[in-house]
Amino acid sequence: MLNYTFHEFFSEFKKFAVKGNVIDLAVGVVIGAAFGAITKSLVDDIIMPPLGLLISGIDFSSLQLVLKQAVVENGEVVAKAVTINYGNFLQVLINFLIIAFAIFLLVRVINKTRETEAAKPAPPANKQEVLLAEIRDLLKGQAPDAAAEPHDKVV
Repeated sequence: MLNYTFHEFFSEFKKFAVKGNVIDLAVGVVIGAAFGAITKSLVDDIIMPPLGLLISGIDFSSLQLVLKQAVVENGEVVAKAVTINYGNFLQVLINFLIIAFAIFLLVRVINKTRETEAAKPAPPANKQEVLLAEIRDLLKGQAPDAAAEPHDKVV
């Protein structure tokens, strides 16, 4: 049985919640929701109207297959129609494809940027580092067997 005090429990939760991964995930979810809204508007307001016009003005969201007609008595709907709303499915499918393509492009740009950064030569060393490297190389060249000889010779 766990025997936590409120303070211990809160401290443990604080350690968990403040970890970088959790915060990064939260930021990703918020940005993802905003990106989803932008993509939905792109599909609904920009892509679908011309696409609907190309197929004789059909609105995708109204496309459906009626399995059972609605029951109407005295002008009131007693039982709703049973329909398969494949137009909504097409709309969601197009949204998904656009989001997937946009994310693909974004990841591609990020990967190209990383490759470019990795291919850049290392920045030149400062004068002190260059001088020390030259001295090291000269010392290695003067006494190639110095590393093999023990320094603790007893005569």
